[in-house]
Amino acid sequence: MALTESFIEQEDLHPIDIVEYIAEHHDWDFDRVADDQIAMAVEGQWRTYSITLAWCSFDETLRLICTFEMEPPSDKLGDLYEALNKVNDQCWAGAFSYWTEQKLMVYRYGLILAGGQQASAEQIDTAINAAVMSAERYYPAFQMVTWAGHTAEEAMQVAIAEAYGRA
Repeated sequence: MALTESFIEQEDLHPIDIVEYIAEHHDWDFDRVADDQIAMAVEGQWRTYSITLAWCSFDETLRLICTFEMEPPSDKLGDLYEALNKVNDQCWAGAFSYWTEQKLMVYRYGLILAGGQQASAEQIDTAINAAVMSAERYYPAFQMVTWAGHTAEEAMQVAIAEAYGRA
């Protein structure tokens, strides 16, 4: 059954209600922080990602933020920012930034639903999965630049390489 089939008969569903349904469907730990915000933890291969989705009725945007802790040495921040620029050139649906004060790597995405549009469960699920897949894909590159002394170009070769099979 498609995720949307549960909502076909209902109109004016709040986007965060849909996110809550998706979190329950995937059995993710979540907390409905407020009527317009939900936080959840999604387990990846490299780490657990903190994902927050918030609805802003002012500009009719569902904002997604996926974070993970990262504490690069201060002398490697320039290298990390260079890697971020290269990574963001590859990301079409969202973008990464590093929040120095919080020591968090952040992937951000906004789904604009102007004119009273309604997001489908599939759209939201795809956005969440894209955030996790992007974090998983580029996490090793960020680590290589900050801890292994590789250049951004070298780290990107790992990130863009497609893995086939299993070891």
